[in-house]
Amino acid sequence: MADVVAKDRKILVAVDEGEESMYALSWCLKNVISQNSKDTLFLLYAKPPRVVYSSLDGTGYLFSADILASIDKYSNDVAACVIEKAKKMCREQADEIKVEVRVESGDPRDVICEVAEKIKADVLVMGTHGYGLIKR
Repeated sequence: MADVVAKDRKILVAVDEGEESMYALSWCLKNVISQNSKDTLFLLYAKPPRVVYSSLDGTGYLFSADILASIDKYSNDVAACVIEKAKKMCREQADEIKVEVRVESGDPRDVICEVAEKIKADVLVMGTHGYGLIKR
């Protein structure tokens, strides 16, 4: 039987705040990543785009720059927390794997497709968002 040459795969895992995405990452580390592989794991977090507020909200109150800065900071903090949790899981379950991180803004459906195309991903792993079999 001929030797199979292992290809350096690009594996994209979409992560978010939900437990489903962390379960998908854990499953990937156990079932897709092989020991001593030269695979690269891309962790992708898609930040929802900030809602564009006019200077007045619907009730006539003015949004200050401080409030908008707080919203941005919170969004960045959530992204950092999710990515750190995912990186920790990678270190614990597959320490040798090369991990790259991408944090992009936009609708997750679009962002995942765009990044998968851009990096020429060989494998895409993502959770189910808790949908049942029929809705999925």
